[in-house]
Amino acid sequence: MRKIKELVIEKSLLASALITIAVTVGIILVLAIEAVSFFSEVSIIDFFTDTQWTPLFTKKHYGILPLLSGTLLTSFIAISVALPIGLSISIYLSEYAPKSFRKTIKPLLELLAAVPTVVYGFFALIVVTPFLQQFIPSLSGFNSLSAGIVMGIMIIPFVSSISEDALHAVPKALREASYGMGATKLQTAFKVVVPAASSGIIVSIILAISRAIGETMIVAIAAGQQPRLTFDPTVPVETITAYIVQVSLGDVQHGSIEYRTIFAAGITLFVFTFLLNTLSYSIRKKYQEKYE
Repeated sequence: MRKIKELVIEKSLLASALITIAVTVGIILVLAIEAVSFFSEVSIIDFFTDTQWTPLFTKKHYGILPLLSGTLLTSFIAISVALPIGLSISIYLSEYAPKSFRKTIKPLLELLAAVPTVVYGFFALIVVTPFLQQFIPSLSGFNSLSAGIVMGIMIIPFVSSISEDALHAVPKALREASYGMGATKLQTAFKVVVPAASSGIIVSIILAISRAIGETMIVAIAAGQQPRLTFDPTVPVETITAYIVQVSLGDVQHGSIEYRTIFAAGITLFVFTFLLNTLSYSIRKKYQEKYE
């Protein structure tokens, strides 16, 4: 009876793994097939070089650069907010905070990742944007600045949690050796512990960037839906994910070239995030230090 139970569990785990792989392959195939159909009508060179994205207008242009610039701009603002705050939190929790405080505050920080992103989006639109307009009168009602700031708040747990785990995994022997050489706690933290945990910290940053690039609701609500090739954070922009939402919920005819633009944009986003995730895995595998 025990062997039968073990066999059932083994086959169930195998089926779960195969289903996951099958779903991933299915998503890639759907994106690839529709993207190939799109690029059979639109030059891939124009797709990556044209500076206008107006597939829903009378005069059509299919240049992905405006959507890419909006995506990169909001992601850059988000990581600029999340990186210093997340690293500061992780260093404090690892090196300075009492053990009881660390066990209490870390789960609370991770709750930020559990808040629905649509809530973050309305928070950016209703609270953050009016607040910033008091200091930046020229700030548009829809802009990448407030969307990026709130998105940065959302991804703080990705940076702080993974970085703190990497810092906490550094052996105490390194800290004690640093103290024995006369270093202070601050010097030990930044010159010994952080370099030793650099691989894990870099991975946390790359994963946070991937999360920011793939964010949808915050940018769809707060950043606007005006594709433009700009790096001005005070004006409305459109990201790849926001455009996909716009077309998916709109009146675009299914199967038309305008509809297939979402698959071309989607596979571009997929390739981008896939490269970032592969880079993080390679860094973790190549530079991770093992202590015995």
